[in-house]
Amino acid sequence: MPMASEFLENVQLPTMPDVAKELIATMRDEDIPFEKVRAAISRDPALTAKLIRLANSARFGLPRQVASLDDAITMTGLNQVRTLALAACMSGVFKDAEGVDAKAFWQESMAIAGYAQWLARTLGSDVQQSWLAGFVVRLGELIIAQKAPEQIPAIEQLPRHAGVRWERERSLLGFSEAQVTAALARQWRFPDTLVRALETADDPLEHRPFCRLGGILHVAMLLAEIGLEEPKSPADTIASLPEELKRTLQLDSEWLAEHLPPVANFVDVDIRS
Repeated sequence: MPMASEFLENVQLPTMPDVAKELIATMRDEDIPFEKVRAAISRDPALTAKLIRLANSARFGLPRQVASLDDAITMTGLNQVRTLALAACMSGVFKDAEGVDAKAFWQESMAIAGYAQWLARTLGSDVQQSWLAGFVVRLGELIIAQKAPEQIPAIEQLPRHAGVRWERERSLLGFSEAQVTAALARQWRFPDTLVRALETADDPLEHRPFCRLGGILHVAMLLAEIGLEEPKSPADTIASLPEELKRTLQLDSEWLAEHLPPVANFVDVDIRS
């Protein structure tokens, strides 16, 4: 069976922007380092301008217009600004791929990241690393579209129920987009824990030892796809998740159904603007 790492051979991979590297490095600190985050973003005027536009979007409902990076940090929070900055950086380095709906792709990436962070907070896991893993987990499809564009129509064909994209990729290629992302993350020198999560996300129960973050990513992906493509009631959404995976993660179905955030909470900002 081919390996995702072999698939990346002869592929021109995007270079992670310096500002993204610096922001990811700040996630290792227990307390959010204000000056490091502010300094990293402020060195990129285009990114600063984009963040100001995002902070002024309807999502935040701020009482007055944001006019500067400091305003954005003060009024939306440092963690929120860092999250938006990373999302904007990542979306900016990948070109749109033929056959992949760019708006839907980045919306789903934001939704997976949001649900991963919510699940991590619920389980007492690292919320920042979970958000980052959730946001990047689908980047592999853009690389698949670059290396094997002829496979994209089959991967993206409708109907596309929750989880079926990864199943199609494994059937067609022998690996999933999440594993391609893992190979990319290894080259980008992401933390080993995050790489392992990406490697196991498409079928976390198949891998030993069990990777908790991989399980979180799998559930977050299902929640995002259900919310965006086949909306159900919270109870039906949670009931459709794999029971064994919920038990392994020690997720309480009743609690999840009562507290499940709507997907709209995570996709009402267009990070490409």
